[in-house]
Amino acid sequence: MSGADLIILGDVFASDAARRWAKAVAVKGDRIVAVGTEAEVRERVGPGGDLISGAFVTPGLQDAHIHAAFAGRILLNVNLDDLHTVPDYLERIRAFAAANPSLPWIVGGGWYHPLFAEAGPRREDLDAVVPDRPVFLMNTDTHGAWVNSKALEAGGITAATPDPWDGYLVRDLGGEPTGCLQEGAAYSFWRDVVPRPGAADWDAAIRVALRELHAFGITGWQDAWVEEDLLRAYRSVDDAGDLTARVVASLWWDRHLGMEQISSLEERRAWATGGNLDAGTVKIMLDGCPETCTGSMLGPYEGAFGTEHGSGIQFVDTEPLREAVVALDALGFQVHQHALGDRAIRDAIDAVGAARAANGWNDHRHHLAHLQLPDPVDIPRLREVGMIANIQPFWSAPDPAIEGVTKPRVGERAARLYPIGDIVRSGATLAFGSDWPVTTPNVWHEIEVAVTRQVIDDAERGVLDASQRIDLGTAITAFTAGSAHVNHDDDAGRIEEGRRADLAIWDRSPFDDGSVQIHDTSAVATLAAGRVVHGG
Repeated sequence: MSGADLIILGDVFASDAARRWAKAVAVKGDRIVAVGTEAEVRERVGPGGDLISGAFVTPGLQDAHIHAAFAGRILLNVNLDDLHTVPDYLERIRAFAAANPSLPWIVGGGWYHPLFAEAGPRREDLDAVVPDRPVFLMNTDTHGAWVNSKALEAGGITAATPDPWDGYLVRDLGGEPTGCLQEGAAYSFWRDVVPRPGAADWDAAIRVALRELHAFGITGWQDAWVEEDLLRAYRSVDDAGDLTARVVASLWWDRHLGMEQISSLEERRAWATGGNLDAGTVKIMLDGCPETCTGSMLGPYEGAFGTEHGSGIQFVDTEPLREAVVALDALGFQVHQHALGDRAIRDAIDAVGAARAANGWNDHRHHLAHLQLPDPVDIPRLREVGMIANIQPFWSAPDPAIEGVTKPRVGERAARLYPIGDIVRSGATLAFGSDWPVTTPNVWHEIEVAVTRQVIDDAERGVLDASQRIDLGTAITAFTAGSAHVNHDDDAGRIEEGRRADLAIWDRSPFDDGSVQIHDTSAVATLAAGRVVHGG
């Protein structure tokens, strides 16, 4: 061999089926050309080549369910995610508005529902800090929004405004909207009232997200909500040669339309796919989330708040869902379904089963995101229909939202929250995602929670069902080989000769110091197709 461009040293976790280890990797161009001990690698590639040393080496991580561009947009506007009190929220909002007097709207997100009363935040607090312009702020889980009085005026929302069928306005005892919008009320407001980001806005958001995610060792992702304007921005960044990650764009299924939208989805797939961008996936959002009583459940919610909302909301009902999934599968699309409640999960699995029956088996790699509260009888059915479990592990810990909001609303069903261990034992293929900006894009935080089922740095909160813990190797593989499989990126996800050189080099091995130190792992360098895109 005529040498290598780069030699990487460290404990190399290959992330393959055999769980092999090595000590060195050689890279030439965009390919891995040798894996083994340092002596073996140097013997094969000869002298020369730049050197990067780290304690631990993995394939480049991939995120199977993320809203990268949306998160980048928040980072460029009002980001509340790193704050932990309502007064701090209000001060940041005030300061941002004061620093940007020419912005017609103040937008952003990241507020945490448990910091407010059960009904959520109120418009009067925003009015006090931004009285002159509309404010629209998504919450951490992006299922709700906080708006001020100017925003309600801009949307023409009053006490007489009816709730949309797919969400609701939180109201005070007199029926007046409080400034908290849930599910479809938030989404339709964002779509129809808040000014849409322009091409330059989305371009900047994608570039911010790239830098942020590469710094966490991430070299590929599936963006779980991509409408046409964002898709064009991704296409533009890739055409400029700057999309250094492999991105799957999940084209948004509009629940207000029906089968007539499929031709448009086919057109978008045709013009957008190429280079580092794949637009061959369609995202169908089946329900909301149990925390707002909008997750679609087989039985009713509990508690005073829950009894107002029955068994939740299903955005795409059983038969229309089956029709859509069967048709999309026949056209070669991957189908990415969002389902948290047990009814939605069952319908999602049934729809893929119907596609198998109608069209036969294929390799489209349909997947089901979130799986918060599956009925136990449905867990083995994932493998039976060949559906990948796409889970966001950071949620599987007894944090204030789980303890103070989720459990009171689902009652005894809380005993089956996020059954990751059962899913692994069922033999289903496992992939992990962060759902950033809903939770952190730092994969080692996600992995630590999957391994411990505890809140990071707060063991006193206890464990969310220790039987659902998984081992560290399985968790890493879910964020490498598992997510690369979901993303149809068969050239990545493992460290093997001949594969694309997507690699992450870390400052410590999470295998060394016990599970509670996993989150301390940081990237020394990240390579995407042999190119150093972070550190080095």
